[in-house]
Amino acid sequence: MDKEKINELVVKYNEGQADPAELKQIELLLEQGVIELADLDSLRKIQQQFTELETAPPSAELDHQFYTMLSKMKRESDGFSWRSFFSWPEFAPKLALAAVTLFVGFFLGYILRPDSEEQVAILNEQVFELREMMMLSLLEKESATERLKAVSLTQEMDQVSSKVTNALIQTLDNDPNVNVRLSALEALKPYVRNDQVREKLVQSISKQSSPLVQVALAELMAALQEKSSVKALEKILESDSTPREVKKRIEESLKIMI
Repeated sequence: MDKEKINELVVKYNEGQADPAELKQIELLLEQGVIELADLDSLRKIQQQFTELETAPPSAELDHQFYTMLSKMKRESDGFSWRSFFSWPEFAPKLALAAVTLFVGFFLGYILRPDSEEQVAILNEQVFELREMMMLSLLEKESATERLKAVSLTQEMDQVSSKVTNALIQTLDNDPNVNVRLSALEALKPYVRNDQVREKLVQSISKQSSPLVQVALAELMAALQEKSSVKALEKILESDSTPREVKKRIEESLKIMI
């Protein structure tokens, strides 16, 4: 592959446009020492690159409905007069109605408050369970895009169950797509205070063959000062198949921990 095509490939990767076949090419070029990890500056922005999903543009029908509604609102506002609104014969009943409405609102709020809070709590729980079910279901899809969507759903959850973190770990360990594995690793970062999650992240190091995932895990271990990961990272250093640039980055991470 000539230098121009290699540069195009690197640019495509950094813009988040590389497909699975091109990612394989990048990893092969890394192993051959043709490109360096420093060239892949998007590795420092994993979440931005791999979790930003395309949003479908609004349909023509939706545009039409929006502008129809906007036109209606404008017509109504054109016919509105502050003078007529505050005219006393018309304003007095409005003021009385507002006062009664305010009183009833306070009264009902006071009477129904416990039930309302309970209903909100139940609704929040149902929404949480629905997102969890959707996330677990999407992770089973053949499409890598669908699996990326599944991982991105965890960003909308204030908290996650062990079922979700275990699913993310399984994705990190076994997903055939490097993008999805990197995205799963990023999604797990908010939960690294959990001892079980940290332990499984350490165990995941020995299961990774992708240089990109190996480096991302090494840098996370260094940030966490997770010394239990040292042996697994040293094994990667000892492997003849590990690219020189990857070894260099892992050595830097180890220096931080040791």
